[in-house]
Amino acid sequence: MVNTGFPKFGMTQAGAFVATLKKYYLPDFILALVAKECKSPLNERGRINDKLQSMNDTALELLHAVFVDCAVDSSGKYNQYRFFAYISSMYHKCEVAINDSIPGASGKNHKFHVAIKNNGMYVAVAFSKFTGNPVNKKDLVKFYEMVDDVKKGEHGTMLLDGIYGSSVGFRGDGLVELENLSKSRNTDPENILNFKTANFENNIYSVTN
Repeated sequence: MVNTGFPKFGMTQAGAFVATLKKYYLPDFILALVAKECKSPLNERGRINDKLQSMNDTALELLHAVFVDCAVDSSGKYNQYRFFAYISSMYHKCEVAINDSIPGASGKNHKFHVAIKNNGMYVAVAFSKFTGNPVNKKDLVKFYEMVDDVKKGEHGTMLLDGIYGSSVGFRGDGLVELENLSKSRNTDPENILNFKTANFENNIYSVTN
């Protein structure tokens, strides 16, 4: 499929974008999300090079801004795309669900930015703060309670990881509280649940605990 947007800024720049982007980890679901946002065609089969070349200029520009330039937008959408890709990179060959709602033992549905499934079972859930003030104690306690409720429900039997990401940093008291809550859990193998926090800093996500 020919990139219908090439005439806009020419083959040279589009080709340079493709050559750069193909070196990055760009899972299929990210390409599909960007293609939908930019009303771009997308060849869903073949090598990453072929997929990128099938996309229009707007989509290539957005991908370059998000993953190469690590640009920041006011809505936090760019950070969101980076977080989705980061979580996906931790769980290869698993199904990635975006903005998924999962019922907990309480009967309440909990919405996570990313949920990871392996053979149809949830193995990880993740949430992130993309804009505003640093993640505080209240935010992390609420996240802990959400993940714990899912773990106790019928959909959480294989759940192992709860990851809270942030593009705006974490308050120290919140990190301490999450660690204390995690340590207080029952050590029974069936109840094991790992809580992690990941901070986006210097253009990369890194686990803070």
